[in-house]
Amino acid sequence: MFQQIELTLRPRGRGFHLVTEEIVRQLPRLPRTGLANFFTKHTSCGLTINENYDPDVRDDMETIFNHMVPEGRAEYRHTLEGRDDMPAHAKSALTGVSLTIPITDGRLALGTWQGIYLCEFRNQGGPRRLTVTIMGE
Repeated sequence: MFQQIELTLRPRGRGFHLVTEEIVRQLPRLPRTGLANFFTKHTSCGLTINENYDPDVRDDMETIFNHMVPEGRAEYRHTLEGRDDMPAHAKSALTGVSLTIPITDGRLALGTWQGIYLCEFRNQGGPRRLTVTIMGE
């Protein structure tokens, strides 16, 4: 079995957002075993898996990324789309734009404390589109 769909995540402000349930609600019935690949079609956001319980982790991740890639650096040349745009591209390169998650017993095989994050690196990123490729039996 091989299936590909596109789904849309609602717009969010800048930050690390737990989107596992929003994604799962939009998925078709998953195969018993396999893999699901999630690919965001944007260059200023990212996807990652991390802590799904304590919201302080998401706030701390935002702080860490802002420290690593600050806005308003004089040496940035790509600035026409705003102070947050070039840092958003760099942060996206750090997180990556895709995830591959095993499917076990017809469900995403995430650990107990794992959740899927949309890492929104723009102040106003808008809706984010994901291509999801499902492979399995």
